[in-house]
Amino acid sequence: MSEATNSPGSAGVSVTESSTRLSGNLGTTSLVLGVLAFSAPIVTVSGYIAFAIGFVGNSAPLAWVIATVALFIFAVGYTTMTRHIHRPGAFYAYISLGLGRVLGVGGAYLAAVSYMLIGVGIYAFSGVMASAAIDHLGGPSFPWWACTAGCWVLITILGHFQIELSAKVLGTVMVLEIILVGIFNLFVLAKGGQSGLSTAPLNAGHFFNGGTGLALLFAFGNFIGFEATALYRDEVRRPSKTIPRATYLAVLLIGGFYAVSAYALIVAYGSGAAERAVKDPTTMFDHAMALYVSSNLATLTLVLVSTSALAAVLSTHNVVARYLQNLGADHALPAWLATVHPQHKSPYRSSLANSVIIGVLIILAVLFVPDQNKIIGAGSGIGTAGVLVLMALVSLAVWRYFATTGRPAGETAWRVTIAPLIAFALLAAVVVFAVIRFDLLVGGAPGQNLWMLLVLIAFLAAGSGVAYYMKRNRPDLYAMLGRAEGDDVDTDPTGEAQSEAELEATGSA
Repeated sequence: MSEATNSPGSAGVSVTESSTRLSGNLGTTSLVLGVLAFSAPIVTVSGYIAFAIGFVGNSAPLAWVIATVALFIFAVGYTTMTRHIHRPGAFYAYISLGLGRVLGVGGAYLAAVSYMLIGVGIYAFSGVMASAAIDHLGGPSFPWWACTAGCWVLITILGHFQIELSAKVLGTVMVLEIILVGIFNLFVLAKGGQSGLSTAPLNAGHFFNGGTGLALLFAFGNFIGFEATALYRDEVRRPSKTIPRATYLAVLLIGGFYAVSAYALIVAYGSGAAERAVKDPTTMFDHAMALYVSSNLATLTLVLVSTSALAAVLSTHNVVARYLQNLGADHALPAWLATVHPQHKSPYRSSLANSVIIGVLIILAVLFVPDQNKIIGAGSGIGTAGVLVLMALVSLAVWRYFATTGRPAGETAWRVTIAPLIAFALLAAVVVFAVIRFDLLVGGAPGQNLWMLLVLIAFLAAGSGVAYYMKRNRPDLYAMLGRAEGDDVDTDPTGEAQSEAELEATGSA
């Protein structure tokens, strides 16, 4: 294949494979910590777990156990694709191969806007928490949006440089969070909590009730973002080994960590845990920390909640930047976005574009949405729904890809057929429930804010429309969608790919 993938109509921008492929030296640990950062451990333990206990009672740990099993099954097909498809793009590439390029580009647009909206929500939350932390430490009072602006500047700077710098920041924050929560879990379990250790929270018979779906939705939400393991394919060492290993570790660590933390929080309050969670979930963790460990750690917890939110923003920012960069390289967005920094090997232009777009969204939110809680809820909720849809589509795409191309040597039916279909069924059920109870994600009364889902539908349609236009008018570019410049370029079950000779002939014509 010719290295150049230049095209008329790209505003004179010459894009080559060498100038659009990222590079880095990330290892398994860095990838896993980056995924953990997205789930914001200290925020989850001090907030979401308490709400889940309020929903489903003292059997809440099982929500994370069930979610872990479901996402582990999803990871089976997902990592099988990473071993055989040597392309950057993750969901974008896999949907393009399995379900066609039109839906693939639509999915990439959906992914970009979903993570952007999640980013806006977390930005607002980080500003609120940073403002509270500064005030608690005796500093001047800042409005939340001013602290969010400071976070925006920091994230914009970090996004300009190579991924290793972000990995170091994320790794440091994650280690501190995990240590703090680990200390809490250790002290509570060692002291036996209020009434001693019990197997009651693990009784599945008590888990299924009116709040089961709500608790599961919260638990599944903690796994949003773990696709980043494959998205960084060009920036990791030995991707065929590192990515599957990091993906499985991320799923198991997220699920195990939160299940144990939920169990410890329930043990801390004993039989009264559910009642306390319903009455006052926001202070549940802080009160237990002061009771079983030290009241002096309350300040540290508040600070770490702020840094945890900041780390989650950085993780989200990096994901969006790479989706924009991949789409730019494929001319599904302006090719200007695809250029890689000559020194830092970072997607610096797409990173800057992401910062500008999110900056504008935050300004509009501040001007027109006076309640910051609505900004946090709407941004995070809409984005989470979008990513859940994508995960279901990817499971279906994995199944169809291998059903069409055949089972590769060394792979089992479990990896290429059974696991992807089970994952699709489970994730589709979660998506349906998320739509039915969309109010849990964005706030408001049941059914009140369903119109917000039109944002996701609009971007899915817009991306699909771009791909369809390219199919009709620029078949040479259309054939390269899904970052098809990799060594699996001629592997295409949709029957849409052209050979290298055909591509060159089309280009010369």
